[in-house]
Amino acid sequence: MAISATRAALSPENLGLIEAVARLGSMAAAARELGMVPSALTYRIRQIEDALDVLLFDRSARRAQLTPAGAELLRAGRYLLEELDAVARRVKRVATGWEPELTIAADAVIARGTLFELAEAFYAEAAPTRLRLRAETLSGTLEVLQAGQADLAIGVAANVTPMGPDIQTAPLGDIEFVFAVAPHHPLAAAERAISDEERQRYRAVAVADTTQRGRGVSHNIGPGQDVLTVPSMQHKLEAQLRGLGAGFLPLPLAQPFIAAGRLVIKEVQSPSRQIRMHYAWRQPRNAGSQGRALRWRLDRLQHPTTQHALLHHHHQT
Repeated sequence: MAISATRAALSPENLGLIEAVARLGSMAAAARELGMVPSALTYRIRQIEDALDVLLFDRSARRAQLTPAGAELLRAGRYLLEELDAVARRVKRVATGWEPELTIAADAVIARGTLFELAEAFYAEAAPTRLRLRAETLSGTLEVLQAGQADLAIGVAANVTPMGPDIQTAPLGDIEFVFAVAPHHPLAAAERAISDEERQRYRAVAVADTTQRGRGVSHNIGPGQDVLTVPSMQHKLEAQLRGLGAGFLPLPLAQPFIAAGRLVIKEVQSPSRQIRMHYAWRQPRNAGSQGRALRWRLDRLQHPTTQHALLHHHHQT
């Protein structure tokens, strides 16, 4: 495909010519610096202006001064040159085994602060890989991995959906869910274990499953029960703090509010849920083709301290 005249005019070499003339203030001075005949440089600048259909320099003054259009081109051109240099560096480093981009899907139960701490540690490696974080919930967390929309899924429940043949998993740890309500919620006054029938008379707060296939999964919602559906675990926590509904929350997330008296744990006849969480990734058929960014992340996820932090260090902001 032929390169358009406009695009050709914006070559790094041409941008360098414009920068030299603007910096030195004359075609003659720029030509001397560039080792060109002045007439040849003037002709090149004219060609660029013709291709773009704009005047880049005001030639009525003694010095070659940029027009507003020329100043904008030079500003944007400097940015383009910096981007080209950055791309060249990334391409060179990608050739050493770093992926251009790594997409990580994190379930709603995963501590966001720890995710960003891991991102900070990764960026300290000066790796060329760009990170993309996705917030998912329930079966959607694994689904995006199976669909090729993520490279790594953190916070996969073992019983969400079947794993694919090329999906590898490893345990992340157990997380306890407790039934909690605001002190002013009607169920807060219950003096005995709350039955399923009594619990289902009140509105539940549920986090929406982010699956794109079917209706997704839900837990502890009775037939005909009123439900407030929210987009994240933080929204669920906020709704229950306001007394808008009741439901099960990860104990590490709820603990600070329980200690402060803003949430009350209530015993229920259905036992509190403890779920084994995993992380999962797509394993290349050729193990040697696994990217260095994914290997870096998998190495960190093997550490017990990292696993514990991802499930328990829910810093409130």
